[in-house]
Amino acid sequence: MGRAADEDRFRAAFVELWPMARRAAARLVGDGAPADDVAAEALARTFARWKRLESLPYLHAWVLRTTANLALDAVRRRHPHMPVRLLPAADDAVADRLALVAALRELPARQREVVVLRYVGDYSEADVAAMLGIAPGSVRSHMQRGLEALRRHLGARFGEEGAQLVL
Repeated sequence: MGRAADEDRFRAAFVELWPMARRAAARLVGDGAPADDVAAEALARTFARWKRLESLPYLHAWVLRTTANLALDAVRRRHPHMPVRLLPAADDAVADRLALVAALRELPARQREVVVLRYVGDYSEADVAAMLGIAPGSVRSHMQRGLEALRRHLGARFGEEGAQLVL
């Protein structure tokens, strides 16, 4: 199979991968051009490794993780001194999102992966376990610890409902 066949298979996968990557990017960097840029970069990196990635059972997780990492890098570059805690009067969704991204960056890698895949990627616990190659109980444990750490960083405003609304 040649390069043209690889490109055709990537184009077919792109139809499914782009909306997923775009949605994840928009949740972290906001809607518009920044989300488009992050999603495009994630898919460009996917295409560059397409021969190795296309047959992996966790292709979607790889794309989401790459998108999340790129989005976190973009936010960090834009706001290098973003405080982790929310200000009491910060009702602005953008401030909440930036504080959440900063708090996510402080989580250990596995907790961050589980929280992002579960809440940003909207995958079930079983799907997250399969994607990361860990037991479902480990997913629940990492998710619980990650959410507790986010609550400590973000204060009482970050609850179960808040996690789903803000993310």
